[in-house]
Amino acid sequence: MDDKTFLRHALATIAYRGGKTLRGAPEGFGAFSLGEGSRTAAEILAHIGDLLQWLLGLADGEHRWSDTSPDDWETQVERFHAELAILDERLASDEPLQRSATRLFQGPVADALQHVGQLAMMRRLAGSPVGGENFYKAEIEIGRVGAEQAPPVYEFD
Repeated sequence: MDDKTFLRHALATIAYRGGKTLRGAPEGFGAFSLGEGSRTAAEILAHIGDLLQWLLGLADGEHRWSDTSPDDWETQVERFHAELAILDERLASDEPLQRSATRLFQGPVADALQHVGQLAMMRRLAGSPVGGENFYKAEIEIGRVGAEQAPPVYEFD
């Protein structure tokens, strides 16, 4: 598997895991935080969107960073999938990467995955847990980065 295909699989993994965590979030979850001085769920989701934009810039050889102030939860959920789609399209193109795939993975990709995990933990603490799953068995497909994802193959409590 070449570097761009691997990164596209990583994006599909973020979409699958993130989508599972974002779907069915309770009303008001965007304002949920773990305490004073910690980010709200909407702020974490906005940060993930910023990471995905940064990844696009890095892939194009530019270092662009912005801190987005989150608006409502649903807008940030839509942005999450839109940014993934833009990135996936870029990686599917013939345009070469301007940064190494390993650096792109260890920075923004790994950070986005970590924050998806934080949101899953926050869902549990907010009383709306996301079901556990054997992600090895999940039907994660390169290019599937939208809100519509395959159903879980093997979920557990």
